[in-house]
Amino acid sequence: MIEVRDIRKSFDGVEILKGISTKFEAGKTNLVIGASGSGKSVLMKCMVGLIEPTEGHIVYDNRDFTNLSYKEMRDVRREIGMLFQGTALFDSLTVEQNVEFAIKMFTKMTPAERHDRVNFCLEQVNLPGVNDKFPAEISGGMKKRVGIARAIALDIKYLFCDEPNSGLDPVTSRVIDELLKQITEEFNITTIINTHDMKTVFDIGDDVIFIFEGSNEWQGKVRDINTCGNEKLTKFIQASYFK
Repeated sequence: MIEVRDIRKSFDGVEILKGISTKFEAGKTNLVIGASGSGKSVLMKCMVGLIEPTEGHIVYDNRDFTNLSYKEMRDVRREIGMLFQGTALFDSLTVEQNVEFAIKMFTKMTPAERHDRVNFCLEQVNLPGVNDKFPAEISGGMKKRVGIARAIALDIKYLFCDEPNSGLDPVTSRVIDELLKQITEEFNITTIINTHDMKTVFDIGDDVIFIFEGSNEWQGKVRDINTCGNEKLTKFIQASYFK
């Protein structure tokens, strides 16, 4: 579980996050939705330590991430996987080298152990046998799956996904959605997904938080969205479907 406690973030005197508090449960796909500029990406960056919140606390399973020492923070980061919007694969490295990058950095595995771990992760995303290919030789959907394989390479507890379906066709988007759902449940990962794709929300979401202008406007179960009675959320959903 990850707890967000009254997180605030300001840039040059402008408050972007205005006291957000929520919880993200393990084994569930937790969706963060909101319009561009609402603050959801800033929230994610605060949660993984890319930027420091102005106020508040991020707590990973009773560990206050915002008050840890450098070594303690590094230990938590080993448990975090990131799936970036643009996959962020290294073009000059093979698929295997991309997936094993964090393994080499954070573990003392032997080359044989790293190879076995890479193969395990590639099998989890249905990409066996592509180890020696370069990113330029595979499709956009395959790159996303390699990104997921790299994200879970360290036997993670927490997975952050920033617009995982960006740039993908509808069919491939659904494949990525189902893969994220499967991995979340199978390995009991706390998964947080930033998305504009309401089909993703309704297809694989468990819990959702709707951020509006830096505030937690609504949160609850995905099944309750259509009957929530929140006018701002309703307008956001309608705009998402008919944009």
